[in-house]
Amino acid sequence: MQNAELKERIEELKRRSKKAGLRVTKQRIEIFKAVFESKAHPDAETLYNLIKNKVPNVALDTVYRTLASLESLNMVFRVDSLLPKARFDADYTPHSHFLCTKCNEIYDIFLTSATDVKNEVQKKGIGNVVDVNIQVRGICPKCENEKKEKNLWN
Repeated sequence: MQNAELKERIEELKRRSKKAGLRVTKQRIEIFKAVFESKAHPDAETLYNLIKNKVPNVALDTVYRTLASLESLNMVFRVDSLLPKARFDADYTPHSHFLCTKCNEIYDIFLTSATDVKNEVQKKGIGNVVDVNIQVRGICPKCENEKKEKNLWN
């Protein structure tokens, strides 16, 4: 299923790129694929390390510029602007994110309330909702366990 969805999204990337006057390059496709296939919400440096063997002539600066162009094409989006490094997601299915405030890991969470948020905003006439991105912040179990272990030794 993901393979068919990836092919469909790459075709969409090609259409949007051409419409925007952008070339469809191997780098652009490989960077998009890496974001799409990752559930870790990668940053630019992580993406660079993921694709540099597939595209040996890619530079880190190219990854940054390509991510900016993919954002402008609405093919990827930044998960959180408060993180030390911008992290990206290509999954536009309705979902939200849990962000660990200790280790900055990001986890997808699927809430039925996203539809409720959209309906409430539209019902009140506040505006036309394009996307709902709820972010929940907290401490992940890994960091909680580290904290408990550290307290045992002190």
